[in-house]
Amino acid sequence: MEYRRTAVIKLDTLDGADDSLRETVEQFKHCANTASEWCWHGDDGDHVTSKAKAERALYDRLLDETDLTANLAQKGIRRAVEAVKSGVERLKRGEATSQPHFSADSTVYDKRSATFHRDHVSLSAVNGRIECDYILPDDSEIPPTKYVSNEGFEFRMANLQYRDGDGYLHASMQKVEADAETPESESKHRTVLGVDPGVNNLAVASTGRFWSADEFNHWRQEYEKRRGSLQQCGSRHAQENIESVGQKEYGRFEIYLHTVANELIEEAVENDCSHIVFEDLIHIRENVPGATWQHLWAFRCLHEYVEYKAEEHGVEAVQVDPRNTSKRCSTCGFTHDDNRSGETLECQQCGYESQADYNAAKNIGLQYLHRRQNADDGGAPVDVRLNRGTLDVSGEYVPPASGEA
Repeated sequence: MEYRRTAVIKLDTLDGADDSLRETVEQFKHCANTASEWCWHGDDGDHVTSKAKAERALYDRLLDETDLTANLAQKGIRRAVEAVKSGVERLKRGEATSQPHFSADSTVYDKRSATFHRDHVSLSAVNGRIECDYILPDDSEIPPTKYVSNEGFEFRMANLQYRDGDGYLHASMQKVEADAETPESESKHRTVLGVDPGVNNLAVASTGRFWSADEFNHWRQEYEKRRGSLQQCGSRHAQENIESVGQKEYGRFEIYLHTVANELIEEAVENDCSHIVFEDLIHIRENVPGATWQHLWAFRCLHEYVEYKAEEHGVEAVQVDPRNTSKRCSTCGFTHDDNRSGETLECQQCGYESQADYNAAKNIGLQYLHRRQNADDGGAPVDVRLNRGTLDVSGEYVPPASGEA
């Protein structure tokens, strides 16, 4: 049996090394965005979703345009191809989408571009190898020390990310129990994590985990007040301050959204989920009454961050039709406008009561299950992960297996 964990490790970089890593991040984004542009339009107007074709066309060019190693240039190309591939799938379903753009300050490292140790890491950068010490809690039972110091956990790959001016290594770690074999009948089984976005809760997972929007909403209102006051002033200095406020607002929100995205992926990994299921964002304004433009932007950013981050952990982010997920009973399937009242879901047929966003998160997961019924992969079973146990495609609760937490 495999146990996967994400260790978020703060890095201690030597003087001058940080500039080199930041430049590496910028050049990696250049590779990803250049590849995205080429793959989205293609040589003959068709989208390119072949990693091999994209690498043949762009590899030499990007090595000339950057100071990256061959491995990092390839990783940038492959990140773009995966994002374009997801966009093409949405187009096939008749959904609106656009060329992927990468703005997050992150770089993908594997064992060829990074050497992972228990107390430090050596990373490929534009000016050669950079060694960074880990800043870890002293308590060996507290993550990430719990995993980093445990020889039983192996480093697989990692994302270098910057937030609040500091560098963090989001390391994917794996522990394999050699004496625990997974039966072949279970090897194709898939478990999904449903996620519902909202105004009061930025995200709610089908496992019952909530990410409150209180902090997001507080700062949104504070920045609105500051902009309003500056607009009334009308001076040139005030206009410059408005732009500064906007930059601070974007930066603070982006940091928070990265944190939520990382925690969503951790939730999926810890619950052995193969997919993180979001509702389709095309009609998000209709599905989330009261959402401001900041909320809509946040929902799209959150999906984008999860989509590219999850790939490194073997998890796929997908979208489903959100119709009726907010007013459908996840227990009996009865759908009615009167089922939902504010933050509460009370089924008018079976009497099931639940927090409305949590009920919707389970329904979003169930939507993916229904879609999978017509898949061509041999009918591999799919369940929705709950806090304890799962829901099958019929909405029936399946208790956890003996010994499962």
